[in-house]
Amino acid sequence: MSKPRILVLGAGGTGGYFGGRLAENGADVTFLVREGRRKILLEQGLRIESPFGDTQIAVRTVLASEVTPIYDTVILTCKAYDLDAAIASIAPAVAPTGYVLPFLNGIAHIDTLNEKFGQDRVLGGTAKIQATIMPNNAIKQFNEWRTLTIGEQSGEMTERVRTLAALFESAKGVEVLAVDDIVQRMWEKLVHLSTAATMTCLMRANVGEIVRAPYGRDLFLDQLRCGAAIAAANGHPPSEAFMNAWQETFSQRDSQYSTSMLRDIERGGRTEVEQILGFMLEKAAAAQISCNTLLLAYTNVKAYEQRRTAGRLP
Repeated sequence: MSKPRILVLGAGGTGGYFGGRLAENGADVTFLVREGRRKILLEQGLRIESPFGDTQIAVRTVLASEVTPIYDTVILTCKAYDLDAAIASIAPAVAPTGYVLPFLNGIAHIDTLNEKFGQDRVLGGTAKIQATIMPNNAIKQFNEWRTLTIGEQSGEMTERVRTLAALFESAKGVEVLAVDDIVQRMWEKLVHLSTAATMTCLMRANVGEIVRAPYGRDLFLDQLRCGAAIAAANGHPPSEAFMNAWQETFSQRDSQYSTSMLRDIERGGRTEVEQILGFMLEKAAAAQISCNTLLLAYTNVKAYEQRRTAGRLP
């Protein structure tokens, strides 16, 4: 059987790392990038700095104006607020029997993609990784998180899911889970991510710094329970194992775990506040669940956005 043609939108922290690992292993991978990133990749190759081994490889790239409908798998790794632009870029690239696999933060994007491509052509997915592009243009992986979770929205275990999982499984520095409950997994990730973003952005600190502060751990675990209640009200109560694991993570005094939303704030950038904190706040209000810490964090980041728009950041 011929190799599936894979198109990865973007070559940043997530897409560059996982797509790069596939390309390193010989998969048929092309990166859909902008002109500036293409120039860097052509001159320097795609570089990964990782606990699982550094690499520098030549990769294929394509611009949005050059795509044709030949790709069996289109992987989305953009920021959630760029979804509309991403859809416009990839729509001409999806083969007639192809599908889209998003690794975006949050869950609201699934409805948008379903509307555009049809539910049977959109997989669910989560990516657990801390990686970003460094000033030297290399993708740096900060810790050992390297897990992709993928599955059909229907819960069926299909051949395309098994095929893609096998490709990732054979790549260096990647863990992959093919599951029959991806929507549940996506809700659980949103509970974790919204908890972490709420606390790190509100406190402008990483997990360990917050936990070492008076009442920091208590506030963290209270917000985790709040997020779990919101998920439960939407039909996806987190499992006991999930809650135990993240209670432990959010209790570690020496943890350096931070969030991409905090990093966006620290560099004066745009955030995914609406897709993560705003979404959870809407669901909390609909379920009449009081989440004051979430409300405070959302307001905090929205006030930051006001200052950013006005050009009043330090």
